[in-house]
Order: sequence, then structure tokens, then C-alpha cells
Amino acid sequence: MDGGIVVNEITTLCYIERDNQYLMLYRVKKEKDINAGKWIGLGGHLILGESPDECVLREVKEESGLTLTSFQIRGIITFCLEGRDAEYMFLYTANGFCGEITECDEGELAWVNKERVLELPLWEGDKIFLKLLQEKAEFFSLKLCYRKDMLVGAVLNGEEIKKDKYIY
Repeated sequence: MDGGIVVNEITTLCYIERDNQYLMLYRVKKEKDINAGKWIGLGGHLILGESPDECVLREVKEESGLTLTSFQIRGIITFCLEGRDAEYMFLYTANGFCGEITECDEGELAWVNKERVLELPLWEGDKIFLKLLQEKAEFFSLKLCYRKDMLVGAVLNGEEIKKDKYIY
């Protein structure tokens, strides 16, 4: 980040698509990282005065060197983490970009086949929204509740998802 004021607990996340693959970030470089050892998309916190669209464009550029030329918001994810304020994440996909991938100071970037993504070390809740993305679901609202690292509840568009429906 370039020194802006962080608006706490509002974030973006983007899955860039190419040839039936997602550009994924394996979070292994930051010392204190809630996502350590997990694979995620690209994104981060909004800074003061930014819109979610501006944030996702900035974060993708900072983390990968790529400039998005075609992207869309796919959903809003509410994370409830025991003992912390809720986090609101704007979820995007992108299928247009230019530039060359650069090294990321937060982890290792890799193109991963979409059918293999759910085999990676992911947050359990990420599997729910990744499946929704792969099913080309309409815009959705998803609430994910965690106790430590364990997913303990999920609500999709106002309706609770039964645990056996989101364990893959």
C-alpha cells in the first residue's frame, strides 16, 4: 500500500480468469498473516476515499503487476470472526487484463486450473463462493462465520446453508 489510511474491515478480492484457470496467491511471505499457508485471490483493504472498484484495481496492480481491463463484482461476503469486528469483502472476477506478472511480496502467484482450485489449502468458506463463481451464480450475498479457523455457519442470500452442503 502506498501509505493511505486503511478503512478497517472493508476489503476486495478478485479471481482473474484465463484459459479455464484462476490466478491464485499462495500466502507464504508475510510474517503475521491471517491467510498464511492458504491460497486466495488478489485484493486487500480499501483506503480512505476509495471505492471497491478503485481498490480492486489498485490491489491487483500492486500484488501482480497486472492492470485489469474487464472485471465485474460478483458478490458481497460478510466474515464474522469470533472476537473481531465483521469484515465486508467485495468479490470480483476479471477476464481482461494487460501487463506482465511481477513478484508479489505477500506470496507466490500461480495460474491454477479451476477444477483443481478446491483441492488447494483454502478457507472452508472460500470453497462456497468459489463454487458459486464456477456455477456462474447471479450476484450474491454470503455470510461466513468462523470460530478460530473453523467455519461454523454460512448464510447465502439470507438463507442458512446446512453444513453438509458446504463441506467439499
